[in-house]
Amino acid sequence: MRQDYLTGNIITPAGNIPLVSTRLTFSDRLGAIRVRWLIRRNNYRVDPGLYGTGSPDNQSDVFVTANYKLSFDHLRKNLDGMSAWILVLDTKGVNVWCAAGKGTFGTRELVNRIHSTNLKKIISHNRIIVPQLGATGVSAYKVKELTAGEHKKENLAGKPSGFDFSTAGQKLLIDRGFDVIFGPVRAADIRSFLQNKYRTTDEMRKVHFTFTDRLKLVPVDLVYARYRLLIAFAVILIISVLGAKDFIFQHFIERGVPSIIRITLAYIAGIVITPLLLPYIPVKMFAFKGLISGIFLCIILLASHNSGTHTMEVVSWFFLIAAVSSFMAMNFTGASTFTSLSGVKKEMRVFVPIQITLAAAGLILLTINNLFLN
Repeated sequence: MRQDYLTGNIITPAGNIPLVSTRLTFSDRLGAIRVRWLIRRNNYRVDPGLYGTGSPDNQSDVFVTANYKLSFDHLRKNLDGMSAWILVLDTKGVNVWCAAGKGTFGTRELVNRIHSTNLKKIISHNRIIVPQLGATGVSAYKVKELTAGEHKKENLAGKPSGFDFSTAGQKLLIDRGFDVIFGPVRAADIRSFLQNKYRTTDEMRKVHFTFTDRLKLVPVDLVYARYRLLIAFAVILIISVLGAKDFIFQHFIERGVPSIIRITLAYIAGIVITPLLLPYIPVKMFAFKGLISGIFLCIILLASHNSGTHTMEVVSWFFLIAAVSSFMAMNFTGASTFTSLSGVKKEMRVFVPIQITLAAAGLILLTINNLFLN
């Protein structure tokens, strides 16, 4: 992908290090919009390695991030006006939080990247600032242990200006290893974090999941599950023409189109409405929240006389809409900071059988209705 964010290079004892802009361009913002709709998502990444902002030197702080470009962009824009180093780990294009859970934003990759960039030659302190959401993947004491060791004294004559090391200071750094400091959850708090002498406050450690945050994530899940929606369309369209001896097209229009609309509304209830109203639906489990959204949708359709013409058809759509809405809402657990792995597993054990039962009952009743009652 294009690297418009690069602005030049800085000469260091470890070689030339690329400098990056801290101002996001129209291209950066357009790329962010595209990737949220899963357009070129797998290629939205930057090269792992070390970058600089401003005019960094051997005293500048080192901030660690993922090579997912949204994560990289979010960090660099919050370093505007600062001279700092950005150490980008190879997380296979996955954001910090998810990569920490998968292990790609982890101790081994951090240590390897410290060694491969020769970071010990560039900075004269031993601070590495890791985002709070990456803490599950990084062991601070292991990083310190694996980056410590004996260091052969170097002849520093001829080193570039701006990098004024003392040999003793450099040896001390390597013998001690690097100290991992876990920074704030939000990059926007970095300045306050530095002013607070590298200490996070309770507010800096707090994870917010606001309406805007949830809204940004909706397009990803909306598009990601599109093939499931297409499969649902195909199944419903086949059922809609069952029992038709003639005028199949008429059956398609009278039964198929309303059925597709109902399935689409159930899909939206689970994957759009439920996440947006997440804190306001008074239950904990996402699948249960989606079930409630589906039930409300059924009530609206019933009140507007759009849930079917026979009792069996109305009941079948109640089951189907509830199942689809619940299942799609449960999928949002992977995008939320409200959940844990154990909680998601427990939720799936409880609700997946319920969702399968509701969907099966709905399809059977809808099939019977179309074969014998229409």
